[in-house]
Amino acid sequence: MKTSSCKAKGRILQQKIVSMLLELFKGKLTKDDVKSTSMGVSGVDVPLSTRAKELIPFDIEAKCQEKLNIWGAIKQCETNTEEGRIPLVVFKRNRSEIYCTLKFEDLLKLQRPLKVEFKSNDLKDRVDGIVNIAFINLRDRLKEVF
Repeated sequence: MKTSSCKAKGRILQQKIVSMLLELFKGKLTKDDVKSTSMGVSGVDVPLSTRAKELIPFDIEAKCQEKLNIWGAIKQCETNTEEGRIPLVVFKRNRSEIYCTLKFEDLLKLQRPLKVEFKSNDLKDRVDGIVNIAFINLRDRLKEVF
């Protein structure tokens, strides 16, 4: 496959990621907040504005390849990730769904329950229920996006 065709496939995946993030955060983010980079530009593949970074904890590396060197992709993503953000490799191949990978520890950080002290068990149970629903919603949204 020609280099230009490979780059076009990568660009299409980047644009799909941008589109999905803008749809997820409709009304909160604009095209100026989430962009797709040109092929060959160093850094993350989907640069985010300061506003977008407040909502999206990931620095994204996109790979659209039939035979992906996942370890190389992870290393590249980690190299380009800003401190305090979560490196996320988003990948696919022809006629496949879009997948992503991140460190298991980072996934657990997203799921970490809140530590709050309560004077009443009734109130604690209600808040625990709300927090659990919030985590389920986050998980479901991540499944939809990635």
